Amino acid sequence: MTFPKLVKIVEVSPRDGLQNEATPIPTDIKVEFINQLSDTGLKVIEATSFVSPKWIPQLADNTEVFQRIKKKSDVSYPVLVPNKKGLEAAIAAGVKEIAVFTTPSEQFSQKNTNCSVVESIDRITEIIYDAKNYDLRVRGYISCVIACPYEGNMAPEKVTALARILRKLGCYEISLGDTIGVGTPRPVRLLLDNVMGEIPVEQLAVHFHDTYGQALANIYAALEMGVATIDSSVAGLGGCPYAKGASGNVATEDVIYMLNGMNIKTGVDFAKLVAVGNFISKQLGRESRSKVAKALG
Repeated sequence: MTFPKLVKIVEVSPRDGLQNEATPIPTDIKVEFINQLSDTGLKVIEATSFVSPKWIPQLADNTEVFQRIKKKSDVSYPVLVPNKKGLEAAIAAGVKEIAVFTTPSEQFSQKNTNCSVVESIDRITEIIYDAKNYDLRVRGYISCVIACPYEGNMAPEKVTALARILRKLGCYEISLGDTIGVGTPRPVRLLLDNVMGEIPVEQLAVHFHDTYGQALANIYAALEMGVATIDSSVAGLGGCPYAKGASGNVATEDVIYMLNGMNIKTGVDFAKLVAVGNFISKQLGRESRSKVAKALG
């Protein structure tokens, strides 16, 4: 058992965490939120998504948010891009890194992006081809890697096949997402064992939702297998609108607390991070979902 000595945290709360909030969040709050996250030592903060406001009204201010945040030279601010139109808007805003996404579930793909899995790969291929002309870094997301709310359990081989395609297309990193939070350590290990047969562990990340309270256990299992990049969301913000009872992403505060206890370095200032989680929770008018934040009062 060899754990990584250093783990990279990819903070997804400004995008994945806020996108399903029903009440509009002022742009000023989003900008302040990201600026505070930038001061915690986080090196990757997913800032927003360049998606149509028709589908995600909460992120309609994507260009303004991205251009107004105080960008630190040692921090990356990737954005999610669903299609070529989104890419064009992201380029116009001055984005340097994008993320693309697909899923092994045909039904989830149709519900989420109104296209088949094959069509999603065609879109991604077009996006990456154009992105390379602007020297943009591209990260890949695969959703529903453990199970989907419509088709049930996903075969690891399907996930691996998609990961292979994304890597070949030029994604420098591939994030494996348990979108509905049903995973447990054994299926996670089986999945990673399969994917790592094709993709170097250095190019893999894990993205767990905490619907059934299994996220930290799943992250521990991934760490055991050498995964050193973890997606998380401060205050446990987020959720999946297609999954019954789905709660948010695993809370970054809880992940950092565990990693600190394991003597695994992250470069993140724990106290500052907790303060940011409390800040955004107050703005949203509710308590943080972080167990650590609650314990600290």
